[in-house]
Parts: sequence; C-alpha cells; structure tokens
Amino acid sequence: MSFNIDLKELAVRESERVEWKENGDDINIVKEIVKTISAFANDISNFGGGYVVCGAKEIKDEYGFPKVQYTGLSANKLKEIEGKVTQHCRDYVHPALSPLVDERENPENNSTKILVFIVLASPDAHVYRDGQTSTYYVRISRETREARNGILTQLLIKKQKIEYFDKRTNNAATEADIDVLVFRDSIQEMGLIFPEKSLEDYLSDREQIAELVSPLFVRTHLDGILRPRNFTLLMFGKKTSITSKFPEAYTILSIYKGTDRSEPTAERYILTGTIVEQAKRSIELLNTQAYTAFDKTSSKPNQVKYPMRALQEAVINAIVHRDYEVPEPIRITVFADRVEIKSPGTLHWGVDKEKFLQGKASPKWRNQSFAYLFNKLQLAQSEGQGIPTIIRTMREEGCPEPIFEIEPESLTCILPAHPRHQIIRELQEIQDKVILQKYQEAKTQVLTLLEKDLYNFRSLDLYCEVIAKLKLPNELYNFLETKKLDFYLVNPSTLINIAEILAFDKDNIKYQTLANRALSVAMSGKIEEGQIAKAVVNLKKIGEPEDVIKFASESMLKYPNLAHNSTLLEKRATAKMDMAKKCIDAGRDRNSNPKTKARAWEMCRQLLEEAERDLNLALENAENPNEKFFIENDINFLNRMKNISRKPSNK
Repeated sequence: MSFNIDLKELAVRESERVEWKENGDDINIVKEIVKTISAFANDISNFGGGYVVCGAKEIKDEYGFPKVQYTGLSANKLKEIEGKVTQHCRDYVHPALSPLVDERENPENNSTKILVFIVLASPDAHVYRDGQTSTYYVRISRETREARNGILTQLLIKKQKIEYFDKRTNNAATEADIDVLVFRDSIQEMGLIFPEKSLEDYLSDREQIAELVSPLFVRTHLDGILRPRNFTLLMFGKKTSITSKFPEAYTILSIYKGTDRSEPTAERYILTGTIVEQAKRSIELLNTQAYTAFDKTSSKPNQVKYPMRALQEAVINAIVHRDYEVPEPIRITVFADRVEIKSPGTLHWGVDKEKFLQGKASPKWRNQSFAYLFNKLQLAQSEGQGIPTIIRTMREEGCPEPIFEIEPESLTCILPAHPRHQIIRELQEIQDKVILQKYQEAKTQVLTLLEKDLYNFRSLDLYCEVIAKLKLPNELYNFLETKKLDFYLVNPSTLINIAEILAFDKDNIKYQTLANRALSVAMSGKIEEGQIAKAVVNLKKIGEPEDVIKFASESMLKYPNLAHNSTLLEKRATAKMDMAKKCIDAGRDRNSNPKTKARAWEMCRQLLEEAERDLNLALENAENPNEKFFIENDINFLNRMKNISRKPSNK
C-alpha cells in the first residue's frame, strides 16, 4: 500500500509526532521503535498518532538547529527491520498493534530507501510487555516516556479503562469518615437540602444530592459496606480521615517579603481539612494581599494590588482541577511582586494548550463532581470561565497579563502585581536606605525609577529628600535643567521641596531664579494646608516681601483655620517689617521731597502696627519654645523700629 507521505513535510513537523531512527537491526533499537509506536497509538496529546522514520537521523546544521540527514536503508535491511518491528508489535504490545508501513525514495541517494511506520491513534491503552515488566508509554515533547502516576491515570481515564478520580470508590473509607455536621452545613449552603428528606437519605448509595452528581456512597458486593466516593470524602470528610486517606491533599501558603525564596523569614500556613475549607482559608489569607494603593494624581486613584476575583478563580481552579493522584500539595506562594499558585497535574488532555493560554479553551473537567459542587457553593463557575475571568479581571485592573506555566506534572498560575504596587515596594526600599543613611545607594535607585517615570511625585520627593541630606543643590539644578522638568506637571508640595533645596545657595542667581519659578507655579496650583507654611518660609528666603504678605494673607482667607498659624503670622510680620525698613530708608533719604518722606514714615508706622498684631497673635499660638524665642526677638526688633518711626529725622 502506498501513502501520500512527504518526507520534507515530516522533517519540519512537531517532534511530538515524528521519531527518526538511523537503523533498526539491533534488538534494542527495535524495542525503542516499538515503544515509540505504542506511545503514538496511546496518543495522550491528542495529535492523532505519529510516524517512526527509519533510515534517517537528526543532526544539527552550522547554526545549531535540528536537521534531518537521510542515511537510507538497503532493500534487505528494510525488509529485516519491517519484519522485526511488526513481529515485536504483535508479540510484546497488548492489545497488539499493526502499524501501517510505507517505503519512500531516499531524497539524497536513489540506491537506498526510507522506511516509515505510520501509527494511528488507538481507542485502547496499549501496554508494552517484555516478559518482566508491563509499561505504558506516551509521547511527551520529543521523547517517549513511561506513563507514571498522574500521566498514567490520565491515559487510562482517556481510554475509559478506569473511572475518573472524583467518582471512584474509596475502599479504605466508610460512613464513619464523613463529618455529618460539615455535610449538613454544606448542602444547606448549596441549597440542595429538602424538608422531605433526611440526612440519612443522602448518605446512601441510592440518592443523589444533585442531578449531575453521583450518589455519595457505593455499596461493595462482597461485604455490603457503604464506601464513600473520593469526592464525598474530600468535600465532607473529617479532617483526620482526609489526612490519612489523602496525605498530599493539603495546601501550603507561604508569604515572602521579597521577590524570591532567599528571604530569611516568611509566613507559612499548612491548610488541611476539606477542600472547601482549604479554598475558603486560602482566599481569606490572600485577601490581605489585595490591598489598595492610593494615588491622587491618577485618573484611577484607588488601585488594588491584585484583583480579588482573579485570586479566587486561580485558587479554586488549582483545588478543583488538580490531579489528586500526584503526590504533591497545592503550593500558593506570595512574593512582593506576584502570587504563584501551583497545582499538581498538568493540563487536562482534552484541552488545547494554545486556546487555554488565550482563555478560549472549551471547558474540560478533571473532577466534574468538585466543579459542580463548588459552583453550587458559589465559589466557582462551571462553564470553563475561570481562566477567561482571570485574564479579563487582570486586564481591567491594569495589571500585567497572568502567566501560565504548563509542566508535565503541574500547572502554575502567576499573577503579577499592579505596577503601582511594584513601584511602592521599591520606594519603601529607598526610604529604608534613607533611614539607614545610605544616601548614595538611595540616590542611585531613585534615579533609576525616575528614568522610568519622571513625574512620579513620590520618586521626585524621595530624590529631593536625598539631595537635601547630601546638600547638593547643584545636582538638583542640573537634573531639572537636563530633564526639562515641566513644573506644571509636578505636585505643588514637590515644587516647594525643590525651591527649598535650591534656596540653600543664596548667592547663586540661577538657583534662586529657578526656585522662585518653582514656588510661583506651586502657589498657582492647589496647595495642601500643611504645605502652605513651608511655602511661605521658602518664599521669604527668595521672594519679595510683598509676595510673602500677599500669599500669606490669601491663604488665611482661603483656609480660616490658618488665621492662627504661628509660622504664617510670623513670616507675614517679618515681611511687613522688611517693607517698613525700606520706608525708613526712604524717609531718611535727603534727596526725597518732604511729601514723599512724610508718606514713607506714615507707611512705616502702619506696617509696624500690622506686624505687631501678627507677632502678638503668633506668640499667643506658638507651642514650640524655640519658636516663641524667635518671635520674642522679632518683637524686640520691631519695638526698636517703632522708636525710630516716632522720631523721624528731618535732615
């Protein structure tokens, strides 16, 4: 029989479907070929079968990529290999296999041929028996492997040789292993209890608690004892019974402060009991990680670190769809920047991997009873919406896309934190370095953050704080000029900090000009009450007295509670005293006409009266002894100025 096989096409196909063998005369190579044929027939990956090509081998090209080299087989060698392999498939594989055989011309040498065994997917599970062992083989990636543990169970379930795990009878347990109170509370919560039925009606091998759920028990034929199904025990069993019958059916939840497991300390919780209790406790613990970060500069000021809905769906998926025959617990690990939820057992064999990663796969249940009952408890959705919900809610919250790592015996869902929370973590690290006086390290780290987001107000504030500690106004000035920072996009409080640092160097005109501009922009925006006093102090250093008086007065009108702020009153008073000093100079100026001098002395006395009222009120409201000391000095100086204004010189 001739088949339409294109060797060039086979050479570029997925390695899961093609196995290349240079020869096949050695008995060990024949065994390898037959094991691979049985693996293709078992078709656990649902590819439909595969090809074993003899007379060719995989090599690497000059770039290191796989390449097929056709060595070819002579006519005698070809018949010998074909005979040995087909005979071995009949004698050592059960049920026996008869792969289709095709001969192809060698594309690189017309004197030899290529032998191709075509293996179709079989409805049976084929076992290889060599007289000593019986082994099921499957194809995983480019390798033929023994089917063990969960993979073997998956294969047998697919071929319908055994019941699904959740519906299987647990012959090691009895009615005594069920917690009747847990069962009663659970079915009440599910809305599955009816007045006309007693609990004993449900705890039997006859009644179903729901239409799509098998009876909770099975009565054995030999001794007539009621044995619970696996789902009955895991959903409603006593804690000690679950632990003894399923020692790996628990959840480990660990919380690390950093981004890996190298942290010296961590929180660790071992969650046991029914899988419903484990699910609820896991969600409760993770709820503390879904806290909100506030950013008043953002269009969405309240931002959760992780969407709680995504965390819940990921946890429920891990518990409901895990492979309970893989001897590993569920592991939930919380890091500073992500949550990893690792579930034993790989992707269900009926689910398309690419569609799964896109959230478009059709629903397939490894444990249908768990899925149905968790849905009744309103803990899960039963229509394959879990993964799409995780992807959608992460996207809606602005979080990075979830990551799904699919391994041969596990599936891990990774939920990255919202970027705002990742920045918060770094900012906390920088703040800690400032506290520990590691200023250079803090400066380097905060500059890295500013490269990513120049207008993050917290990063700018921390940078200003570090620069202030290091007393480097020149570095701040160069940073502002190089980055061309738009002051109108910066928080007023941050601009006040910038002005304060630049004011360190009072003799540098460039610094004072830039500081004055920063303050001007800050005061044109909305300044918080707590920042107003600080703004007035800086304005007093670099601005004109008239500017200080105007800003302080307007602030007191806008915020009536500031009318008794001692700092504001003191700075406004000293600004008026500065203006009064100018009036004294004008009154003493011999070149001024008499009317100008008279007006100057009148203004001086008026300003000093206003300043005196401000200082007395400031002294009355001052709480700090040092502040009172400076205000008293101001009052003494004001009194000397008043004496001068009462006896103006007419010279």
